[in-house]
Amino acid sequence: MYVDSYEQSGQREKRREEWRERERERERETESETEERSYLLHNPKNKYLQIERMEFPKTHIHHPQTPHTHTVILLHGRGSDGPEFAEELFSSSTSKNKNLPSCLPSYRWVFPTSRDRWSTTFEEEMCAWFDAYSLGNIYERQELQKEGIRESVLYILNTLEEEARLLDGRFSHIYLGGMSQGMATALWAFFAATATGRIQGPLGGLFGFCGWLPFAQQLEQLLSGLSLSPGSSQTQSLISGFFFDEIAGDTLRSDQPVDCSILSTPVFLSHGADDPWVSVELGRQACQVLRKIMVRVDWQEFTGAEGDGHWVKEPEGFDRILQFLEG
Repeated sequence: MYVDSYEQSGQREKRREEWRERERERERETESETEERSYLLHNPKNKYLQIERMEFPKTHIHHPQTPHTHTVILLHGRGSDGPEFAEELFSSSTSKNKNLPSCLPSYRWVFPTSRDRWSTTFEEEMCAWFDAYSLGNIYERQELQKEGIRESVLYILNTLEEEARLLDGRFSHIYLGGMSQGMATALWAFFAATATGRIQGPLGGLFGFCGWLPFAQQLEQLLSGLSLSPGSSQTQSLISGFFFDEIAGDTLRSDQPVDCSILSTPVFLSHGADDPWVSVELGRQACQVLRKIMVRVDWQEFTGAEGDGHWVKEPEGFDRILQFLEG
C-alpha cells in the first residue's frame, strides 16, 4: 500500500493533529477563505459547459517583489497543503545561499491546496489530489484514482487560465510542477490541457520531483511498437484519446482546436535514488514515458536529501530547479 513521508513512524499522529488544527482554524475563518468555483470547459458552440462544481481551499500566493513576469504553479504532496509546501520549499536554498523567490524576484508563486477526499487505504479523509491505493504495486485498484484526477486536473486547468490572464495570455511564462502526488497530478493536468485545447502553445516548463505517473504502464503499452516522434500530432492524439476514454469521459470532449506544439514544453524531473516512500523506479518510468511524448525531458537523480531522500537535494537540486525556471 501507499506509504509516504506523511506516515513516518513517530510523526504520523503529530502531523495529523497539526493538520486537523489548521482545518479547524480554517473553518472558524470567514467564508472568503474558501473559494467555490465552477470549472468550465469550452464546448463546440462557443458557450461554456459547466462540468463540475467543487470546493477547494484558498490558494496560497507568494507575490513577486518586482514587476510580474512569470508564474510558477506548484502542487503539494498527499497529507500536505499549499501553505505548508511553500514554507518547506522556501526554507531550502541554492548554492547562492538564497531561496528560489529571492533568486527570481519577478516570479509569482502559486500553491493550490487540494480538497479533502477519502483514503481507501487509511480509511479516513485527508488532503489529497486523488486516492492512491498503492505505490508498492501501482497497478492495484487504479480505478480509485480516476475521480480525483479528473476533478483535480480541471481545477488546475482553471488555475492555469487565471494565471495566464495576469500575464496577457502568455502561457510560455508559466511553469507547472509538483512534489510526489503533486507531480503525478501536474503531469495529468498537462495531458488534460493537451487533450482539451485549453492551452495553446507550450508552457514555460513542466517539472516535478520524487513523484510518479499514474497509468504509466497503460501509456507505455499504448505507445509501444509505434514509430511516432515525440511532439507529433499523432502522439498528441493518442494521449488525448487515452485521457478521454480512461479518465475524463466523453462529456469533456470538445471541438476546441488543439495545438500539438504544447508537447515542446520543456520537462525536468528529479528523484532521490534513496527515496523510501516513492521508489526511484517510478520516477524513471515516468521519465521514460514522457520521453516518448515530449520533445525535451531532462532527468536528475541524487542521494542524501532530507526527509530520508523524499525531497530535493540541497543545494544542488535547487540549483537545477533555478536553472530550469530561468529558461
